[in-house]
Amino acid sequence: MSALGSLNPFRVLLKYRNFRIFWTGQAISLVGSWMQQVAVGWLALELSNDPFLVGVVAAAGTLPILVFSLPGGMLADRMNKLRVIRVAQSLMLLEATALWWLAWTGHLTIGWLIALTSIGGLLAAFEIPARQALFVELVGREDLPQAIGLNSTAFNLARVIGPTMAAVVIARAGIEWTFGLNALSFLAVLIGLLMLHAAPHNRAALNPQGVIEGMAEAVRYVRDTPPLPALMLVACVFSILGVPVITLLPVVSRDLLGLGPEGYGALMAAIGVGAMLGALAIAATGGGARKGRTLRIASHAFPLLLLAFSLVRAPLLNGVLLFAIGVTMIVNNALVNARLQEVVSDSLRGRVISLYVMVYIGGSPIGSFAAGVVAKWFGAAWAIGGTAALMLLFALWVFRREPALSAH
Repeated sequence: MSALGSLNPFRVLLKYRNFRIFWTGQAISLVGSWMQQVAVGWLALELSNDPFLVGVVAAAGTLPILVFSLPGGMLADRMNKLRVIRVAQSLMLLEATALWWLAWTGHLTIGWLIALTSIGGLLAAFEIPARQALFVELVGREDLPQAIGLNSTAFNLARVIGPTMAAVVIARAGIEWTFGLNALSFLAVLIGLLMLHAAPHNRAALNPQGVIEGMAEAVRYVRDTPPLPALMLVACVFSILGVPVITLLPVVSRDLLGLGPEGYGALMAAIGVGAMLGALAIAATGGGARKGRTLRIASHAFPLLLLAFSLVRAPLLNGVLLFAIGVTMIVNNALVNARLQEVVSDSLRGRVISLYVMVYIGGSPIGSFAAGVVAKWFGAAWAIGGTAALMLLFALWVFRREPALSAH
C-alpha cells in the first residue's frame, strides 16, 4: 500500500463491508442523538431556569452508565454483541418517541425529562460496551485504532450537523421535532444492523462463572496489566473534569455571551468540528508512531484551552477556543481507547471496555453535578475554569509519575 493510501482516513470503510454498513447507520443515528442532546439541554434550562437542574439532567443521562456498564460488559462477553446492540437501539427509538410525544402534547416537565434521560442512559450502559467490543470483530486488531478514530469521526461529524439542524428545527418547527427526528434516525441504524453478517458467537470460549466473579476477574486484569491502570485513571479524571464545558454551555451561551438557541447550537458545532478533525487525524494515522507523545501533548493542551475559554467573553473567540478544545478532547479520548483495546484480551474485552465506559462516560455525572453546584453559587465560568486548573495539575502529575503513558 502507498504512503498516501495508508493515510486515507476512510480506508477501513473501503476494506470492510460490515464496518462500512455499521458506520453509516451509526453516523445517521448520531445526528439525531445530538439534535436531541441540544434540545434536552436547552429545555432543561427553559423548564427550570436553574443551572443546578441543568447539571442534574446531564447527570441523569450518564449516571446509569456509571452503575450498569460493568453488567453491560458481562452481557457483551456472554451474548451475541450484535443482538445486544439491536435490542438496545430498538428501545432507544421508543425512548425518543416518548420524548417527542410528551413535548408535542405539552406534557413534558423537568421530571419527565430527567426520567426519560435516565432511561436513555440505562440503555446506553448495555449498548456502548457491546458496540465498542464489536469493533475488533468488524475490522480485526490491525486496523482497530483507525476504526476507533473513524467511529469518533462519525460521532463528531454528528456533533457538527446535529446542533446545526437542531437550531433550524427548533426555530422552524418547534423543539419537539428534534425528538421526532431522532426517533426516525434510529431506523437507519436498525436497518444497518439487520444487514450485517455477524460473526458466529463462540459460547464455548466463555467462562461460565457468576456475574460477581466475572466482574472481579476484569478488575484484577486491569489492575495487573500495565498500562491499563494509568489509562483508566486518565479516562476517569478527564471525564469528570472535562465535562463541565459541555454541561454548562447552555448557561454560558445565554447568560454570559447573550446568545439564543442558534448561538448555542453554533458553539456546540464548533466543538464538533474540532473533534471531527482530530478524529480524522487518528483515523488516518492510528495516532502515529508516537501515540504516547501525542497523548501527552493533547492531555496538557486540553485544560489550558479550557482555562482560556473560561476567561473569554467574545462569542467568535469562544467558538475558536471550542474548536481547539474539540481537537484535544477527542485525540485524548481516542488514543486512550485505542491503546486500551490493543492491550486487552478478547475473552475479557467486553468487561474491560465496560470498565472504561464506566470511568469515562460514567464519570460525567460526577462532573456535571459538581459543575451545576459550583455554577449555582459562583457562576459557570468559575466551574469551567476551576475544573480545568485541576485537570492541568493532574496531567502534569500523571505523565511525570507514569512515563509509560508517553513512551510509545
